[in-house]
Amino acid sequence: MKKNKSLQRFTNSKSKVEMLFELDKITFNNIEQLSPNEKSEAVIIMNEKINTLKGLEREAFIEKCYNVFNNSTKNQLWENNHRSITWAISTLMQEYGRMPTKIEIAEKTELSRQTVHKHIKEYSNHPQYLMQNEQFKFMTDKVLAKVFHYAVNGDMAAAKLYLNSMGANERNNKGSTLIQNQNNYIQINGLVLNQETIKQLKPEQLLLIENILKAAIKENEGVILTE
Repeated sequence: MKKNKSLQRFTNSKSKVEMLFELDKITFNNIEQLSPNEKSEAVIIMNEKINTLKGLEREAFIEKCYNVFNNSTKNQLWENNHRSITWAISTLMQEYGRMPTKIEIAEKTELSRQTVHKHIKEYSNHPQYLMQNEQFKFMTDKVLAKVFHYAVNGDMAAAKLYLNSMGANERNNKGSTLIQNQNNYIQINGLVLNQETIKQLKPEQLLLIENILKAAIKENEGVILTE
């Protein structure tokens, strides 16, 4: 039987705050029935229990109070779950050499299977995840600048990575030269250069191509690579 959702009725042996935490679900309406001092006491108890309870007991308490949490608290709880689930998946994959089941993740994180399933299913649409993605995108220019630094100093792997990245960003630009890079050949517009073709080039021709590519990297003239 569900407990009375009103706090108006209470005995002398129980305070309104005690009655509050005996409810199945705590709502804003329940909170509004408290005095300012009682509200402060309730917040202190909530924070204390969230920080001290463990496992499914903590999760059940969070579910009870979730409707009255502010957005900041909800986001923090989501981030904690996300870190915990990510850590559990990474750890279990190293232990088992395979993708762990949701039951194994739940046991490792001490979260319920329902919470793990819901988080994994919905995380990619969560505002916090989308914001994290934007933060990673924000750092793209800094990473590209570092890659460019290594590229112009002779690191060809960095040069390839840099040009591939620029191609991904500018693929739709009209009038740009299209260079297609595959595992065994390079295509520049309609011209295909494979390993055998390159072997047949004279040393001065190879040097000319090398100088052209180095100049393109240094001047960043909008060369595009696609995979």
